[in-house]
Amino acid sequence: MSVITRQLVAHVLSHYTLPLFGYHGVSHWARVLENGVRLAESTGADARVVELFALFHDSQRINESSDPGHGSRGAKLARHMRDEGWDALTALSDDEFEMMCDACDRHTDGTTDGPVTVQTCWDADRLDLFRVGMYPDTRYLCTAAAKNYDTIAWACGRAAERQVPDFVYSRWGVTGGRFN
Repeated sequence: MSVITRQLVAHVLSHYTLPLFGYHGVSHWARVLENGVRLAESTGADARVVELFALFHDSQRINESSDPGHGSRGAKLARHMRDEGWDALTALSDDEFEMMCDACDRHTDGTTDGPVTVQTCWDADRLDLFRVGMYPDTRYLCTAAAKNYDTIAWACGRAAERQVPDFVYSRWGVTGGRFN
């Protein structure tokens, strides 16, 4: 069961200014979530951290191109929401929460060193690069699970089609407009 609720998504999206289904919007977040959960089964990463990373990592972008600091802004939003008492965030231990924030902070640095949960977060995002025509470079993938040819092919196929997982509509309540 996912830690991400309809209310959590709605609150994050209330702070999101880009097109809902743009390159860095909800369909990307959802594919990153699915990539991460799939990878976590092999890597042993904390799936809750990976799921929350998927939601927050690009949530504070101000444009669809170069946007230094957007990951740190996403982590800042998560910290603010944790202080407000959002269950999905307060349920994490301090170490788990800081791991998620660190993954957000550094997800565009090209870094590959870190705890396996952070590496899994980065791999989940990097496996969705084909949505913008970039094939994932295995030098920047961290885990053996992400470097697997079948995993890359699966993720690239979904990214190329800009697939929107069904749960975006059903569980998250997102529509072509905003929320349902």
